[in-house]
Amino acid sequence: MTLYGKLGDHDVLRIGYGAMQLGDGDAADAVTILRRAVELGVDHLDTAQFYGDGKVNDRIRSALRPYAANLRLVTKVGAAAHPTRHLVAAQKPAELRAQVEENLRALGTEQVAVVNLRRTDMPPGLVVTGDQLVDLDSQLAELIALRDEGKIGAIGLSHVSLAQLRQALPAGIVCVQNLYNVLTRDHEDVLAECAARDIAWVPYFPLGSAFDQIPSVGAHPVVVAHAARLGITPAQAGLAWLLAHSPATLLIPGTRSLAHLAENVAVAAIELDQEAITAFDALG
Repeated sequence: MTLYGKLGDHDVLRIGYGAMQLGDGDAADAVTILRRAVELGVDHLDTAQFYGDGKVNDRIRSALRPYAANLRLVTKVGAAAHPTRHLVAAQKPAELRAQVEENLRALGTEQVAVVNLRRTDMPPGLVVTGDQLVDLDSQLAELIALRDEGKIGAIGLSHVSLAQLRQALPAGIVCVQNLYNVLTRDHEDVLAECAARDIAWVPYFPLGSAFDQIPSVGAHPVVVAHAARLGITPAQAGLAWLLAHSPATLLIPGTRSLAHLAENVAVAAIELDQEAITAFDALG
């Protein structure tokens, strides 16, 4: 299994780091985790200004700026933090531009490698109505303008259907982030399209989540049994299956634990045997 994959024009380690959890807890601990991730070879860092109401980007800047030339900062737009609700949609083109500017300011950089447009058409999470129902083409036009201005390097999508991905292809999409894991495979068609077009597939909730009753991969008895047989953790088994399932896959597991961080990065070199792959394939 290859250790590296394509994120647009760049080769990155297939195990990156998702920084969303770093909005909680101690700032110094977050700095330690981020610096250790880079020491372990992580060169694909996923964030958003609405993570932790801006705390996550502040902590990334404190830990890693000036950024290494090979570090790909990837952010997400389409939502905003809210004082009384977890998040609100921010889908209008002007709002997308403002969010990109906020990310650049908070991260202390003139460009982010990729901006993912998080659509809000389907559950789980935000599903919008009213004036936040914005057509995809107008959003892409704004992101293309930002790319032309040099503020973003490339455009990605998040939480999209196959039809939306195909609609967006003329914009030059380099990655797609959708909910996907061993147990939840509703977007297999989107993954197949990404693989056919050399677009990076970056699944979120790769190990499940308590959010909206998305089942935990690491708690499933089949995953637990094969992980024990192979001498790896259930989380490593679930992540390794994702890498084996498609060469288009890049992973961004998040953690606030140094031990779990090391285990996650080690997955890049783990190859499941055919017995485990066959058993995990059947779970979907």
